[in-house]
Amino acid sequence: MVAATHTIWLCPGQGAQKVGMAKDLAARFAAARDALGVSLSRLMFEGPEDELTATHNAQPAILAHSAAVFAVLGSAAGRAVAAAGHSLGEYSAYVTAGALAAPAAAALVRRRGELMHQAGTARPGTMAAVLGLATAEVEAACREASTGDAVAVPANLNAPDQTVISGDPDAVTRAGEACKRRGAKRVIPLKVSGAFHSSLMAPAANQLRVVLEHAPFRDPAFPVVANATAEPVRDAARARRLLADQLTAPVRWVDCMRRAAELGGGEEGGGTRFIEIGPGNVLASLLRRIVAAASVTSLGTADEVTRFLEAA
Repeated sequence: MVAATHTIWLCPGQGAQKVGMAKDLAARFAAARDALGVSLSRLMFEGPEDELTATHNAQPAILAHSAAVFAVLGSAAGRAVAAAGHSLGEYSAYVTAGALAAPAAAALVRRRGELMHQAGTARPGTMAAVLGLATAEVEAACREASTGDAVAVPANLNAPDQTVISGDPDAVTRAGEACKRRGAKRVIPLKVSGAFHSSLMAPAANQLRVVLEHAPFRDPAFPVVANATAEPVRDAARARRLLADQLTAPVRWVDCMRRAAELGGGEEGGGTRFIEIGPGNVLASLLRRIVAAASVTSLGTADEVTRFLEAA
């Protein structure tokens, strides 16, 4: 394989965690062992699953897996021109850009997970995935379902025909039914501990903003595309602000991927390669639906990383 001219890092979000994650990486690569650390890796390797799935554990575990792959790849991936991460993955993206050290980022997302769980306990909410319906139709269904004291909003704009909605349980149920009436193929309730990326997370966002102000951020070495605005972020102050905004704003993933492709040289991509680092290949699958010509590789297991290094 001839190395691509440019690399764009993609970092997955919550939901990709599973018991045994990164265990093969740690066994094969010293750099991965160093990146993972001892306390968190035990939970990642051995579980139990219900403990790993808890928001405050799942978030640092997924970040650690992404950081471990990144540490192993080193310069073999070529020159990075941008990064993007889905929800908590945005913190992993800042690790790849040198704006946050992995241990500091892990501490941040653990606290983020705790605050999100607390907000979800204080005001219970839920989320549901809407498949096979255009985003504009989902937005209209949410407006129709929302009332003064119960809201439903588009929370993850994952693909042109895949949107996750979030909010108060009754409003999300109504919005899901409205989406079905508008032609959605499926509406799938999600197992979450709160209405993430909605106004129900406002208490968490306010507290996270204070935590981020004291976090050891540096300006990123290359732009990180922000979930909340799909803009390329190039300075630490803006990064802090948008990471806090992110908790109550939708993840504009379609716009993020289109913007990242532009940073890599346009929709055709040229010599640009997207590399998804961490558990699973969800982001690679979404990217192919958003930027059809994109070149993308998912690297999460030891075998995947080994094959990539040998080819590079």
